Amino acid sequence: MRQRRRQVDGTTTDQRLLDSRGPSDWVHTDPWRVLRIQAEFVEGFGALAELGPAIGVFGSARTPVDHPSYAQGVEVGRKLVEAGYAVITGGGPGAMEAANKGACEAGGVSVGLGIELPFESGLNEWCDVGINFRYFFARKTMFVKYSQGFVVLPGGLGTLDEMFEALTLAQTQKVTAFPVVLLGTDYWAGLLDWLRETVLADGKINPEDLDRLMVTDDVDEAVAAVTGQTGPEGQVRP
Repeated sequence: MRQRRRQVDGTTTDQRLLDSRGPSDWVHTDPWRVLRIQAEFVEGFGALAELGPAIGVFGSARTPVDHPSYAQGVEVGRKLVEAGYAVITGGGPGAMEAANKGACEAGGVSVGLGIELPFESGLNEWCDVGINFRYFFARKTMFVKYSQGFVVLPGGLGTLDEMFEALTLAQTQKVTAFPVVLLGTDYWAGLLDWLRETVLADGKINPEDLDRLMVTDDVDEAVAAVTGQTGPEGQVRP
C-alpha cells in the first residue's frame, strides 16, 4: 500500500506494535479479523490433514438423550467406525453428541467442529479431536473438505443449512460424488414433497438435484450409501 501527502502515517509499524498504550478497539477491525480467519483455517487443516476417510453427521442439538433419534445417532456413529470411517459432527449436544458417542465407544476417531454460540457450552465429552470456530464459513469448509458424505438426522435451521450447503456445492460442481442421506422418512417427507411438487415443478431445480438425496429409516442402508457401497448417489424415496 502506498500513502502520500496527508495520508502518510507518522508512526512506524514497530512503534505501533510495541506501544501498548491507547485504545484496544483495533483488535476488532476487519484487517485483524482476516488474521483470525486465517488462523482458523490453519488450525483446522493442521488438525484434520491426516484424519483419513470420514463422514459428517448432522442433526439437532435439541435432541433429548431418550429420543429415538439419539439412539439412531449412536448407531450411525458406531457403524460408520465399523465401516472404517471417522465421524465428524458439529461437536454439540443432542444428535451430534450421539454420533460422537457411537464413534468413540466403537474405538474410532470422533471429531467435533464446534462453533462459538451464545447458547451452547463447548464440545461434547465424546469428541476425541475438537476444534472451536468463530466463523461458520471456516467450519463449513472443514466439513466439506474432510467428509466423503453426510448423514443427516432430524434437525432444525442449522441442520438444514448444512444439508443445503452440501447440495449447492454438488449442484455447482464444487464437489463431486458427495452423497447426502436423510435419516427419518416421516420427518423429512414434507420437505421432500415441497422440493418435488413445488420447487422442481416450478423449474427452480433439476431432477438430478433431487437424485443427490436419499432418505431412509435404515441405518445400515444409510451407512452403505455414504461409504460408497451402493454407488456415489442414492435416490429420493417417497
